[in-house]
Amino acid sequence: MSVDREAELADEALVEDRVDDRAVRGSSLGSSPEPSALRGLDLVPGLVLAGFGHGSPSVVAVTEPPHAVSASDLLRWAETLSGVARTGLGFTQSLYEKERFEEVLKVAADIRAAALEEAEADVLIEEWLSTVGEGVSGYVTPKIAVAGIVGNEAGEILLTQRADSGVWLYPVGWADVGYSPSEIAIKEVYEETGIEVEVQSLIAVFDGLRLGFARLGMYSLLFHCNMIGGELQGHPLETRAVGFFARDALPWPLAGGARWVDTAFAAIDGETRPVDFDLPRTPPWRGD
Repeated sequence: MSVDREAELADEALVEDRVDDRAVRGSSLGSSPEPSALRGLDLVPGLVLAGFGHGSPSVVAVTEPPHAVSASDLLRWAETLSGVARTGLGFTQSLYEKERFEEVLKVAADIRAAALEEAEADVLIEEWLSTVGEGVSGYVTPKIAVAGIVGNEAGEILLTQRADSGVWLYPVGWADVGYSPSEIAIKEVYEETGIEVEVQSLIAVFDGLRLGFARLGMYSLLFHCNMIGGELQGHPLETRAVGFFARDALPWPLAGGARWVDTAFAAIDGETRPVDFDLPRTPPWRGD
């Protein structure tokens, strides 16, 4: 066998090893025992849950080689392409352009189906096409979730355990038309926990899709709130449990705690900080 042929076979073996390695990682992500959804805020397979409570590690980290493409990357790319295609379909009058945008939508559906085992490309395409509007109403933008960060006199934080997933998180829900963001924070805290609050300040704006909090484009606004009344009483359909927890005794599993716990307790402790937000990436289509 020639030297050139040996080198060619070696290159082919290397490619096969890399493909098999990615397939193994993709399988482990899809079969993760971690909870898969918050109420209306679905967790992405492979989400890193950070726990600070008893009996749990302080941070659960997943490291991958630089060439690896994670499920969250695929999901973000699929949602981005879907948004571009649906917005284009909402604005164009050209039959040719409509056909091109529909092809982009098919590619996006295939990517999303590769990231999420339960997704079916054909169903996704029909679902996305059904949401296409005309003109400005058809411009696809991220959804908005609003959360309340509430502390008590002991410096503990108010958390809810989601009914569907069992994951613990601050009170949060989708923004409703007709309410301001701060009004949504007050409304969500009361509905989910029975606690009455007044809003003090906006402390964070997070990209939920980037952080693995959602399977669609979503921005999450976190408001620091003071408790002014009410009694702890969880929503019968949306929560399993509610309560106040000290920083060194947070419950597990805690969704994304490594990203927001420090900011939340700084506000509860009376610290004044700039609004926390996700720093720009270069390029933005890759992971952090």
